Amino acid sequence: MLLKEKLTLSILPEKLGICHLGKNSPIPEWAKRTEGFCSITRTPDELSVVCPQEEIPNEVMAEKDWRVLKVKGPLGFVLTGIVSSLSTPLAKAGISILYISTYETDYLLVKDQDLAKTIEILEKFCNIIK
Repeated sequence: MLLKEKLTLSILPEKLGICHLGKNSPIPEWAKRTEGFCSITRTPDELSVVCPQEEIPNEVMAEKDWRVLKVKGPLGFVLTGIVSSLSTPLAKAGISILYISTYETDYLLVKDQDLAKTIEILEKFCNIIK
């Protein structure tokens, strides 16, 4: 099913960091106790943790100052075009993203310095709750 309605996005308040850990690293305790947004992903190549940046120890390799736009859901697995509808106009504007999907919800991450421009671009076809 193609996307037919305007998406509604809300901006989460915290700044996040995206951490890179070794593929055999255990999930760190500081990530387990995070109460806000947290995404933990293990692949055969790495362990990535996305969480509030104030939780990340200084010695951990991390890209900080990311902001989150939450796509109002649940979206369902039959909808198509969600990622493309958000990422294409941002790519054309030179804005890099990280996109995280969960069972019920999608999250678009952009650098804090790009948040205002992201909102300006996406407001043309999305409802944005600030």
